Amino acid sequence: MPLWLVCLRCKFMRIAILSDTHDQIANLRAAVIYCNAYNVQLLIHCGDLISPFMLDELARFAGAVHIIYGNNVGDQHLISQGCGTRFPSITHHGVLGAVEAGGMKIAFHHYPQVARGIACQGSFDVVCCGHNHRYCVEEVGNTLLINPGEMLGKDTQPAFAILDSSSRTVEKVEVGEPMKLAE
Repeated sequence: MPLWLVCLRCKFMRIAILSDTHDQIANLRAAVIYCNAYNVQLLIHCGDLISPFMLDELARFAGAVHIIYGNNVGDQHLISQGCGTRFPSITHHGVLGAVEAGGMKIAFHHYPQVARGIACQGSFDVVCCGHNHRYCVEEVGNTLLINPGEMLGKDTQPAFAILDSSSRTVEKVEVGEPMKLAE
């Protein structure tokens, strides 16, 4: 059994939450390198991956990867076709994902409004989202709602979140380079 599959059963995990990479290979690569170096066991991508070539970058992660579509879906056919086959450690969930990892039930959807609605139901320990490119961590009842911000680097320094399942703490990690836009 692959190590990344065994780790899903671990009680305590460090879980990376990313969103809105929008084909920024260098920023995603920097996040994966960081996660591999700092004992992150699971990676969740909350949408707007865009192109199938980004799967090559996600496949460099040493653990299991779970992804969903966002509102910029790119090549849906090639992305979904590669997950689980060419890239056995990457699971594609469509538009709504749910996993049990680190002793927690975790849901993820691209849109913050939908994620908030899921969090309000109280069926999950953690609900993750993206879309608006704004980092935010808050408690909704007993559910932790996490938006990791953007990996694109258009409006802010590219960043993602790491959830420690044992302490329910979230760390913001800045990596990569912001986009340089002509003025």
